[in-house]
Amino acid sequence: MTDALGWRGKFGVLAPSTNTIVEPDFYRMGVPGVTAHFSRIHIRDQNMSDDAGMGRLLEQIRAELVSACERVLTCEPDYMVMGMSAETFWGGVEGNRQFVRQIHEVTGLEVATGAEACRRALEMYGAKRIGVVTPYQPVGDENVVRFFGELGFEVKAIRGLRCPTAVSIAHVTESTLRAALLEVDSDGVDALIQCGTNLSMVGLAEEAERWLGKPVLAINAATWWMALRDNGIEDRVEGAGSLLRDH
Repeated sequence: MTDALGWRGKFGVLAPSTNTIVEPDFYRMGVPGVTAHFSRIHIRDQNMSDDAGMGRLLEQIRAELVSACERVLTCEPDYMVMGMSAETFWGGVEGNRQFVRQIHEVTGLEVATGAEACRRALEMYGAKRIGVVTPYQPVGDENVVRFFGELGFEVKAIRGLRCPTAVSIAHVTESTLRAALLEVDSDGVDALIQCGTNLSMVGLAEEAERWLGKPVLAINAATWWMALRDNGIEDRVEGAGSLLRDH
């Protein structure tokens, strides 16, 4: 039997319990016949005001990951999507691979991660030099730089906003994000990337591509793009950047 609403695909999505942006973002980029079903990873201590706090946040995610997968499996999804990005960059390329393997071993399903989605998009655009905006502390930025560097991309500039808590990431204003994009952009940058699924960037990325004249990859749009295309769903989505609109 085919699901009445998810007749083209049911995606199981993992997201931290503190995240208020990624779920509505995925809904706003929705296409007919595809549904997203969220499993929340319980974050008990959301303090990430320094490197140690960010480390503790990721420890909580790792401790809850298997249970979150098991819960969402009960709706019988066809595919898994990561509604969080820091963990997918952690440990560089091999760290992302290990993360994907873990999810696949638990669920038996293929997985879209923000890190892999960005790699695919950058290669498709032919971009080599990038500017990056994150909500992270320095240790998070270091792992992002490591991931892209191991793939042969040069991070020309990175701006970590150092949000004090996991919830406060969603409080970052559009004006702050606009200034951060301009800070990491230059004539030598081929594309801009925003990490952190709780940063509200999808709409701004669409606008920024017009005034910067280059690809601006919002992590939620890139991850959703990867999930759709992996499942043979070629629908174009307006208002979320050129990646989903044109590719």
